[in-house]
Amino acid sequence: MVSAGDIRNGITIEFENNVYQVIEFQHVKPGKGAAFVRTKMKNIKNGGVIEKAFRPTERFEEARIERNDMQYLYNDGDLYYFMDVNTYDQIALSKDQIGDSLKFVKENEMVKICSHKGEVFSVEAPLFVELEITETEPGFKGDTATGTYKPATVETGAMVMVPLFVNEGDRIKIDTRSGEYLSRA
Repeated sequence: MVSAGDIRNGITIEFENNVYQVIEFQHVKPGKGAAFVRTKMKNIKNGGVIEKAFRPTERFEEARIERNDMQYLYNDGDLYYFMDVNTYDQIALSKDQIGDSLKFVKENEMVKICSHKGEVFSVEAPLFVELEITETEPGFKGDTATGTYKPATVETGAMVMVPLFVNEGDRIKIDTRSGEYLSRA
């Protein structure tokens, strides 16, 4: 159990039959009245953000989030299949559960499956991936100083903005959190 007085950034609690992660908190001691804790919390299952104030004596159950390394196998229509490489157990997740978290992930790559009490709520891609450019306009030699970008399609089908000197067939490094080009691989 966690009391409201012990709330810190990043802690995950169960509140009103949902699981929330604390984004911001502030201990407030007004001139009159009792102290309280003002929080901003994100629902980790649906992404909604709420603001809530608690008395310091209120208690919550701390939520245990499991992050398991699994291998992305393939997709079959609306289902995406993953395998635990230690036990060889396979699970299938729907497109709604995945969202767009796999747009930079190729088949057979490792991802983290996040779950709470056995219910999967998200898939975390690796922070950085190396992918090949499959389609883009031809680049020009010497176009490195302008800072201008052009659209490119990578081997997973996702669109990325890349510098003008990047050509088809080049391998690039991408930050999966923002979808930004980092460098040539």
